[in-house]
Amino acid sequence: MKMVVCGYCAAASWRRCVVMSLRLLFLLPAGLPVRSQGESQSDNKQMDNITVRQGETLFLSCSQGDFVTHTAWLNRSSILYAGEDKWSVDPRVSLVTLNQDEFTIKIEDVDLTDEGQYICAVQTSSRPRTTSVHIIVQVPPKILNLSKDLVVNEGSNVMLMCLANGKPEPAIGWRMLSPSDDSLASDSEILEIPFISRYRAGVYECTAANEIAVDTQTVELTVNYPPSVSDGRDVGVTLGQRGVLECEADAVPEADFEWYRDDRRIFNGFDGIEIEDAGAFSKLTFFNVSEADYGNYTCIAINKLGSANTSIILYLQDGNSGTSTVFTPTCLLFIILLQLLLKF
Repeated sequence: MKMVVCGYCAAASWRRCVVMSLRLLFLLPAGLPVRSQGESQSDNKQMDNITVRQGETLFLSCSQGDFVTHTAWLNRSSILYAGEDKWSVDPRVSLVTLNQDEFTIKIEDVDLTDEGQYICAVQTSSRPRTTSVHIIVQVPPKILNLSKDLVVNEGSNVMLMCLANGKPEPAIGWRMLSPSDDSLASDSEILEIPFISRYRAGVYECTAANEIAVDTQTVELTVNYPPSVSDGRDVGVTLGQRGVLECEADAVPEADFEWYRDDRRIFNGFDGIEIEDAGAFSKLTFFNVSEADYGNYTCIAINKLGSANTSIILYLQDGNSGTSTVFTPTCLLFIILLQLLLKF
């Protein structure tokens, strides 16, 4: 066979040479009588389409019959096997069975490029016969292009993109995964969120699905917004006791805290006062409350988008009766003068 093909190919391309050589070897073998017009020179059979998934192993088989002289498997005019001779250079293609009853080849790790028509050509002592089958390769979906994690400011317009391929073509959808919100979803490649608020921050999931499989990937969306401070809770403490003022702020990015007494900023360690910041909280601690400590304090929370504040009063609490007295600076001065007068 190879000698015939090589001799014939002097003036033709390789592919054309292969096809024409097959016609010489299979359709017009030596000694085969030429039929008169109107008679069929070959039996052609079309098998049902075969669907295979990408990565699977495909077996192609056709029946032989008695007195077979030549056989071949072809794919898109390229010879895969001619009898026991392998013509394909693809290592995934191999011969499984070749006898008088069956001619089977195997294609491992099937890819999309393997899709198309395959022909089994058989030459018997009486006539040629071909069996053709169309292979359909299905490909699971794969997300190829996904928006990166985003950090935006509140009020911005946001667009998330998700592109995927697969065969059949996958359906693409978006949803808010964490926190879960079914009202924010899309059945297209693009998810648009106009004038985004802080409540839309979270993890978003893109899903690409076809009848083969599902592929999912996530995008984290961070929304920056200025601080908002919870109303301060006034604290009553008896003289000489430990007192703690607390301030809580909601902000992204996290706020920095500043504490003030009147217009004077308080620093950590100032007059034995300790300031401790931890995430969204700040604490101002007095370890031994004195009369001078009573009064109004201001907590300010600051980030790059703005600031907010709240006021907290540290007041004298009567340890015996449990009643409390709020001291303003004027009231404190009056009490001190009264105590001095009582000494005389």
